[in-house]
Amino acid sequence: MIALGTSSDTTAWLRSSGLEIVLLMLGVVLFSRFATFVRDRITTKIDSGFHSSDALVRSEAAKHRHALAQVLTWVVLTIVYVLVGMEVLQRLGFQVSGLVAPAAVLGAALGFGAQRIVQDILAGFFLITERQYGFGDVVRIAVTGSAEIAEGTVEDVTLRITTLRNSDGEVIIVPNGQIVKVTNLSKDWARAAIDVPVAATVDITRVNEILHEVGTRAYEDPRLKPLLLDEPTVMGIDDLAMDQINIRMVARTLPGKQFEVGRELRVRVAAALRREGISEST
Repeated sequence: MIALGTSSDTTAWLRSSGLEIVLLMLGVVLFSRFATFVRDRITTKIDSGFHSSDALVRSEAAKHRHALAQVLTWVVLTIVYVLVGMEVLQRLGFQVSGLVAPAAVLGAALGFGAQRIVQDILAGFFLITERQYGFGDVVRIAVTGSAEIAEGTVEDVTLRITTLRNSDGEVIIVPNGQIVKVTNLSKDWARAAIDVPVAATVDITRVNEILHEVGTRAYEDPRLKPLLLDEPTVMGIDDLAMDQINIRMVARTLPGKQFEVGRELRVRVAAALRREGISEST
């Protein structure tokens, strides 16, 4: 009779609380998949206006919306997980109200040990709301306690961490609370600066003319012009030494394209000077 009663109680529990727990867990899984699906659709729609070759060149508003969609999804899922977890505990027979006092003590204890996590989350909140950088930006980050600078393309931004991928393909994860300084290399526009070292005895006027011609032809090039915001300009003598002179040439480019434009301009400058019989000083 006892075994029968126990079996009957178990069956009744499975039909009531047990079934509710299963439905809650199933609902969490479905909601998580739905939220992820909606987030992916939003980010895909944001990216759909950009060609695959220029996937890293986005407007500031688009980069902000991209990061905001990821963060909001993470926050909503965290809240849902906590609420469902409390409901499951109640149906398992735990008195959630009786756990308030122990939870407060545990929370205070964890608070001292989780100060860095709280710092990361607060820093991430201000980082996103102030639009310091977003998905697809090329950034250089100084990190507390590290002599090395983290540099790369932003692949993910959450309230706690920023994920970068550098030019070697390595993934760099930086806690937001440890970020000391951020240099955004792709906000609105970028600048490619080319320093041309020549011997102090050369005709500076002729060198300036050659560099101006290189800039004009580069701006007329169908392959380079889409990356340039205006025609490259010659700034003049940037540094003067006993045996050489540095002449600086600059070009405003699309965000993240300054490196490609800089490499191309250096090749063109070197070729133009060589044709004129002017060698770059070493």
